[in-house]
Amino acid sequence: MPLISKNGDLLRIDIIKNLYYKNPLSLIELTKLTKKSLPVVTKAVNNLVTEGYVMEQGLAPSTGGRRASQFLLNTAKNKYIISVAMDQLITRMTIYDLANQIILPVKSLDLVIATDPDALEKLVSFIDSHTTSSGIDKKNILGIGIGMPGFINLEEGINYSYLIPENGITLKKYLSDQLGLPVYIDNDSSLIALAELRFGAAVGMSDVLVVNIGWGTGLGMILKGELYRGSSGDAGEFSHIPLSNTNILCFCGKRGCLEVETSLLVMTQKATAQIAEGAASSMAELFKDDSKDIGEHFLDAARNYDPLAVSILSDSAFTLGKGLATLIHIMNPKSIVLSGRGAIAGKIFLPPIQQAINEFCMPRMANHTSIIISELAANAELLAAASLVIEHHQFK
Repeated sequence: MPLISKNGDLLRIDIIKNLYYKNPLSLIELTKLTKKSLPVVTKAVNNLVTEGYVMEQGLAPSTGGRRASQFLLNTAKNKYIISVAMDQLITRMTIYDLANQIILPVKSLDLVIATDPDALEKLVSFIDSHTTSSGIDKKNILGIGIGMPGFINLEEGINYSYLIPENGITLKKYLSDQLGLPVYIDNDSSLIALAELRFGAAVGMSDVLVVNIGWGTGLGMILKGELYRGSSGDAGEFSHIPLSNTNILCFCGKRGCLEVETSLLVMTQKATAQIAEGAASSMAELFKDDSKDIGEHFLDAARNYDPLAVSILSDSAFTLGKGLATLIHIMNPKSIVLSGRGAIAGKIFLPPIQQAINEFCMPRMANHTSIIISELAANAELLAAASLVIEHHQFK
């Protein structure tokens, strides 16, 4: 986080963050969350009301005594956040207001970030064109939060894996210069874990593993109520645990990675190959429809219990469960949250994952870990990318 010199600035930022994540809150609740005295918090909130960032909503439900006033962020302040969620093949974008209401309907771009030499220019054009078409004045946009795959240095804004600008400039600075707005980037799976911690299934939990099921397979780890990043910031590369029995080469250059059997990309490739060999499936027609990407069609087919889709997904989920059994032995988490875009097929993921955990995990440890399906699903990364801006903006 940026360093702020004045305690008052730190407090007002802390208040805005807490209201963003927990709208609405009373002054008493804010004193507990910020660990500041009631007079100090009251003064800071009153100042934010005067500035238009905060508004009084009304009275909290009665608990037997005098009902307290509640406060929330003021959407009439007309401040907005651009949120961008990237994976290996698809980039999505939306614009939120301070209440996390979508102002710009989600836009999508087919973008193969690993091999397209013009990926950076296409990303800039995509964000810029939809920002312009939204009609929102740039002076009212707090910043752009971007979640993306790869090894990322959060503080310096560098992606060591993808979208590396020329001339040694950092990705964060390149995008900020091109788009004329503050830009913040983070790993997609780390952001999804943060979304679950702030808005979803992991709220209030201390030790949780969040699995990002998407074109790749990712992991975010919540330890003691905070995102755990590891000594170099790269913790959570779960998909590269060598549990695969295949000889398929992973994109990381190694063989045997969990990713080559569990990612949505691999599942759709298996479905395409088996349909080409004559397997009967509703996906034969679905895959002809290019109004949605092939991953969405595969997940739709699985949710509608297409036998081929369910079979492929179940095989991948069982392998995923083997990996999770290993993590349970190491981390002893309270819960594992299945999140990311693949979570919409979570009910089909659950039985084979649980079967693998029952088979490969010590019963005492397995019995103390619950498997939860995220309700945020595809919106998890978009929400978290937006909160990335809230975490870094100074609200001057």
